[in-house]
Amino acid sequence: MYPLLITATQVQALQAQGTPLAILDCTSDLMKPELADGLFEAEHIAGALQAHLDRDLSTHDHDAVNGGRHPLPPRERVAAWLGSMGIDNGTQVVVYDRNAGNYCGRLWWMLKWLGHDAVAVLDGGLQSWKAAGGSVASGPSQAYGAATSFTVQAPLRELVFTETVAAQLGRPTQTVIDARAAPRYRGEVEPLDPIAGHIPGALNRPFTDNFTPEGFFKSPEVLKAEWDQVLAGRSASSVVHHCGSGVSAVPNLIAMELAGHGPTALYAGSWSEWCRTPGLPCAKG
Repeated sequence: MYPLLITATQVQALQAQGTPLAILDCTSDLMKPELADGLFEAEHIAGALQAHLDRDLSTHDHDAVNGGRHPLPPRERVAAWLGSMGIDNGTQVVVYDRNAGNYCGRLWWMLKWLGHDAVAVLDGGLQSWKAAGGSVASGPSQAYGAATSFTVQAPLRELVFTETVAAQLGRPTQTVIDARAAPRYRGEVEPLDPIAGHIPGALNRPFTDNFTPEGFFKSPEVLKAEWDQVLAGRSASSVVHHCGSGVSAVPNLIAMELAGHGPTALYAGSWSEWCRTPGLPCAKG
């Protein structure tokens, strides 16, 4: 089982062995989400399914689990979507994008939230697959197999809500880490949300800092050194990750696990929910 990262050659080995395997393409564009379908149909890993950030990995219905720009669907709805594509609890899932892991981490986290440990991020994304000689295809997404049942189990990762973050604000039991780029964190620019700034006391670790220039996660040794510097003696178990809408925070969560820290929490509502919630403090600088 691969529960964190997987290489293109490891995926190819699983395919050769006939392992029950579903590959999902999570490619997106935060500023132009309508481009996702065209990017997938133009080129994707042969046999891959599409996981659309807005249609499949978010919801704006009344039963959304949280607020913000990309609210999570209920776990049961996600499970039904997986089952409709032929993915069950015995499937090794591989998620990827062509955005240096920015979007596929969302589905990795959601599967952990559903209690499914056999899900891994394809390190290096579509680019690494092509470099390893992997086959690609074009056209719309097809089901992986006949519809089946995916059973929701106990969550393997913690979801934190706005009221908890607010109640713990400023306490040593909570370390909030913001994954957005530094200018957004400081409140100098805000292209997506109504208020610029950050949660008071939050530390800034842009998610892009976890990757090499080629789009691979840095080595565990490098990540450990960098994250030790970010934490500066704070307990890793106190960490709550967030970003703008709960998507690009996940590479930080994955990187901490690669660095040897245990699973940390995700505040999926993130800045987009925090800054829209009346009465909550916002900081700049």
